[in-house]
Amino acid sequence: MKQIPSFFQLSEEKISQLEALIPLYQYWNERINVVSRKDIHLLEERHILHSLAIAKVVSFPDNAKVLDIGTGGGFPGIPLAIFFPNTQFVLLDSIAKKIHVVEEIVKGLKLENVTVKRMRAEEFTEKVDFVVSRAVANMETLIQWTQKNIRNTSIHPTIPNGFFFLKGGDLTAEIKKHKKGCTQNDISSFYPLPFFEDKKIIYLPKVNKL
Repeated sequence: MKQIPSFFQLSEEKISQLEALIPLYQYWNERINVVSRKDIHLLEERHILHSLAIAKVVSFPDNAKVLDIGTGGGFPGIPLAIFFPNTQFVLLDSIAKKIHVVEEIVKGLKLENVTVKRMRAEEFTEKVDFVVSRAVANMETLIQWTQKNIRNTSIHPTIPNGFFFLKGGDLTAEIKKHKKGCTQNDISSFYPLPFFEDKKIIYLPKVNKL
């Protein structure tokens, strides 16, 4: 693992777990394609480091609960669960083969702070503190699916409960309706690498009315 230690100060245990993701994903991706074949050799940068960008803008509190909606192959949820071992993560996706891979990787790493569920977002009824997602759907759709799940009372000392979206490209139309409460961070300000030039983290506090 070459890039992540350049951007984060991590314990040996966390580095070891993050490093273990690479052979695990290589093994499972040969059997069930959950990561683009052209990206699998760039897993550290394009998937693990990208997921961990959220940790540059928020430190999830101990005992908080975070929902990763449309987790796909487990991003950003699994890297964040390694980074925040005292935070509970629920990784949700409706596609069985993807959930199978996520379950196996969680087992392989013995992550005790991760729950994996196969269901549609509309069916999820648990309460959480934050929702995270990476390029699953437009913001409005994700908010409509999951705002019911976000608790009104926040346990974070400075950041109200809400959404963290990993997005790319021109987001003008997506954020127009929520511009007042929306915060954008350019991921390139954290990682000066070409891949992140147009990548952003969008934070939005819980939306009570649409």
